[in-house]
Amino acid sequence: MARFEYPRYSFRRPPELDERGGRRTVAIVGAGPVGLCAALELARHGLQVLVLDPRASVAEGSRAICIARRSLEILQQVGAVAPFVAKGLAWTHGSSYYRGRLVYRLEMPHGSDERYAPMTNLQQQYIERFLVEKVLTVPAIDLRFHSTVTAVEPRAAGVRLTVSTAAGQYALDADWVVAADGARSTVRELLGLKLEGEAYEGRYLIADIHMHMDYPTERRAFFDPPANPGGTVLVHKQPDDIWRIDYQLRDDEDAQAELAEARVRARLDRIVAMLGAQGPWTLEWWSLYRAYTLALRDYRQGRVLFAGDAAHLVPIFGVRGLNSGFADANNLGWKLALVVRGLAPQQLLDSYTPERRAATLDAFAHAGKSTRFMTPPTRGFRLLRQAALELALTHEFTRALINPRQSTPYDYVDSPLSSHHETCARFSTGPRAGAAACNVRLGADDYLLDHLDNGFTGLLFGPVAADVRNHLARILAGVGTVIDVDPRATTATGRTVPDAGGHVADVYGATAGSFYLLRPDGHVCARWRHVDVAQVGDALAMALGRAAA
Repeated sequence: MARFEYPRYSFRRPPELDERGGRRTVAIVGAGPVGLCAALELARHGLQVLVLDPRASVAEGSRAICIARRSLEILQQVGAVAPFVAKGLAWTHGSSYYRGRLVYRLEMPHGSDERYAPMTNLQQQYIERFLVEKVLTVPAIDLRFHSTVTAVEPRAAGVRLTVSTAAGQYALDADWVVAADGARSTVRELLGLKLEGEAYEGRYLIADIHMHMDYPTERRAFFDPPANPGGTVLVHKQPDDIWRIDYQLRDDEDAQAELAEARVRARLDRIVAMLGAQGPWTLEWWSLYRAYTLALRDYRQGRVLFAGDAAHLVPIFGVRGLNSGFADANNLGWKLALVVRGLAPQQLLDSYTPERRAATLDAFAHAGKSTRFMTPPTRGFRLLRQAALELALTHEFTRALINPRQSTPYDYVDSPLSSHHETCARFSTGPRAGAAACNVRLGADDYLLDHLDNGFTGLLFGPVAADVRNHLARILAGVGTVIDVDPRATTATGRTVPDAGGHVADVYGATAGSFYLLRPDGHVCARWRHVDVAQVGDALAMALGRAAA
């Protein structure tokens, strides 16, 4: 019996069926994690959003389970993070075994300046449910389940969607459409677009089982274990005593035959015994998985923008799929909002594909290495893996090959929105242009990123002359604010954060008069060891898409 109680979302008759409702500013197709996060991003930037999804509930099974620290920071920005932290299981370590012997110990950086753990395990059912619950509290978001998009017609100044419901079909006009409808994207198919890239040979059967086992939350990988000779087994602990087990199928095994419940249970019996679990277990859910590195060439097609699996498919190894989708929503939300509100030209949206596709290709590079190690595609790769694992038993130098390369924030190093790289290079430490801002603990439950503005944020390291600060505030007026990082302050007040010990300045490599210009998604546009107000104005224009790089 399933431990998770699936919510059922009722059908509400849309006003368009009665020739009411009017034109929409933004319509999002897909109410999965990425679509819901995008809706919350757009709403926090002041837009009215409509979300359409054909389902009546959340996704079945655990599916995406690992939420990276950066994703939790994004969820904090949209006001949805609390239940994720309360329910999720945080972890910092992982263990890899070869034939039962430990060969690699993963230790992800986690210092006192971080609010969230590097990784948090939480089933996708909860991820979607928590996001739906948050969305339902936001008046600016109209969430409609039982709504299937059957046609997409791009127009000169918008997009017409045809939506099918149990009560009939209606046309919906929107200025912009965000396609976040998953790996089998209907919007992508209706527009005749195809993902391009590579499919890997290895296949995994993934399953959720319920059992009690006293073992800390961490990632465990077993290579050539007795329960799956010649293959790999991955194990993750999840809330509610649910354990996610992924096991590799051999090349000579028929995938459809192995999906039979009796075969799944027999294999899991051997794995549970290998893990040393005591007591009974129950099978909750299972599915078949195959790794892909596929992406659209352009994530923007006129007024249709693609995000998450609708734009790219990333292998599960390194848990980059869901986390890259959250980053898509975070990147797209502020840009589309500024364009809609008339604060930036449409050229700003031209930066979405270069930034996010570059992040996708970087994920492909890391996840591809992990995938070839986890599921060697040829005899040569299999021999190399076996040699690396054998040597790792006694030699340190091969153990790096076993590193699962967990998801990390991507630096938009070649972003068309970044500028003044010569002033950036004068810093010896701190986040560079394109990187995500560093968090710093300010108090018991107070962190630097808690104080970022919804728009652009200027971090001004004091003390500085009042006229300099006022000039910077005027430059950012209407699109952001200036935060004073003040070594004389002892508590955070208004737009001032304390830095009595100079720790924030140390993390950012700053001195009195240094200035960081942060985008609404928390990435650095530019930075100056000694602020130049004229250059700040130029950098802001660049970051708004008003000036060419």
